[in-house]
Amino acid sequence: MPSSLKVLKELGENIKLARLRRKLGAAQVSERANISRATLWHVEKGSPSVAMGTYCQVLFVLGLDKDLLKVAADDALGRKLQDAELEVKERAPRKKTK
Repeated sequence: MPSSLKVLKELGENIKLARLRRKLGAAQVSERANISRATLWHVEKGSPSVAMGTYCQVLFVLGLDKDLLKVAADDALGRKLQDAELEVKERAPRKKTK
């Protein structure tokens, strides 16, 4: 989906900026994260083919792994749905056959 690709691209850019702010080279980060430089390049491009664990490893090396705890922490829609106590049916009703 195009919107998720946009989010991944922004995530990759943020990771690259964090690395550059720390004045760490790509070789240093990739070595500390135990990944290849090519994989780090894919992370910094926001490639959807890179495993989530790899993103986590790079964030850990940069000292940003705690930022992952912020994901879905403020679930406004979920709270609204919960507050409205909407019933969610598990299955659609069966069609009556003649």
